[in-house]
Amino acid sequence: MKPRHKRFAFIGLGLLVLGVATVLILNAFQSNLVFFFTPTQVVSGEAPHGRSFRIGGMVEDGSLVRESDGLTVHFIVTDTAKRLPVTYKGILPDLFKEGKGAVAQGQLGVDGTFLASEVLAKHDENYMPPEVADALAKAKASGAQQSKSLVVPDGRKGSL
Repeated sequence: MKPRHKRFAFIGLGLLVLGVATVLILNAFQSNLVFFFTPTQVVSGEAPHGRSFRIGGMVEDGSLVRESDGLTVHFIVTDTAKRLPVTYKGILPDLFKEGKGAVAQGQLGVDGTFLASEVLAKHDENYMPPEVADALAKAKASGAQQSKSLVVPDGRKGSL
């Protein structure tokens, strides 16, 4: 083999190894990528089925129910527009409370309940994940627009 052919073979082998490494890295990145959705997006069907994702919002007051095993809890996460029931088996963070912000990671069950594998609570009184804050602001804005028209008990529509 001539030195020129050896050099081309070496370069080709190097490019092949680089290509395989790139494919493996991108595949690992894709499988570990976790998207954030609001309860409104999940209810409207925008969330992936069969893949892990995160939901965030406020834990609805009075929705926290603990089962007798001491580890399984059920609660409802809301963005003030839609509500999503969540089931989690594990120890909740100390800062997790009703009426406070929370983010849960897991998958959507066949019955529409979010099966959480991890639950995160807000850090302190001043902190809320940016995605949750944006989602709540959007939900409040759309709720304000919808509340401008009201239905009078006799079925007529009025406006404020």
